[in-house]
Amino acid sequence: MWKLILLDLDGTLLRSDKTVSDYTLDVLERCRAKDCKLAICTARGASNAEKYIARVKPDFVVSSGGALVLAGTETVCCSLFSAEETARMIETALALTNGGEITVDTLTGHYWNYKIDPHSAAPDWGDTVHTDYRDFREPSLKICVQTTEEAVARAVAESVPGCDWVRFSDGDWFKFSKDTATKEYAIAAISAATGITPAEMIAFGDDYVDIGMLKLCGCGVAMGNAIEAVRRAADDITETNDADGVAKYLERRLL
Repeated sequence: MWKLILLDLDGTLLRSDKTVSDYTLDVLERCRAKDCKLAICTARGASNAEKYIARVKPDFVVSSGGALVLAGTETVCCSLFSAEETARMIETALALTNGGEITVDTLTGHYWNYKIDPHSAAPDWGDTVHTDYRDFREPSLKICVQTTEEAVARAVAESVPGCDWVRFSDGDWFKFSKDTATKEYAIAAISAATGITPAEMIAFGDDYVDIGMLKLCGCGVAMGNAIEAVRRAADDITETNDADGVAKYLERRLL
């Protein structure tokens, strides 16, 4: 029925305790045995998804919200802000948030001017380089800014051309990436590389950044814990992430 399964991580494949159940892994392996490819499709940077990539062993990894797509070690597509654009966005965000928190994904690492070590709140978080962004000059895949103000987010986005931005529902954070760095563009790149059409794909998600992906695929499934906007955009709704909603849906509809 479907040839590719697209899996968001947080709030979707991962339970609230940031684990993937053995039952879910077994179902995914059984799907693979039916010649169905797997893709992790996450807003996390690749380094912060490594633990789950190793467990799921997907055919494709879409990271930083679609800015980087990998098939194993091969790059399928990559969309970067230039070093100058990155510096301009950071400068704008720091000025408008009075030195607020910012994260930056690059091709080589994950940077953060955190005030509290993120590992104390999220032990599953991958390697993070602490920086005050003074003289930071690297191209970036994705930038996230902590703010409650949409006007601030809009100003950051408008400081560079061709910027896509969206809010996360689970915290006061906005994501910024190139407008060619969305999950929808990643799906198009995977389709071009494999010949699998979006109509032959099924996608699971729970947050704003997943809406385009769910609408594009032949079947878009919202998690039972998804925000209302995602539930409205989806073709179907499964159980929550804590109830292994992805695995139960695939077992019932695919296996």
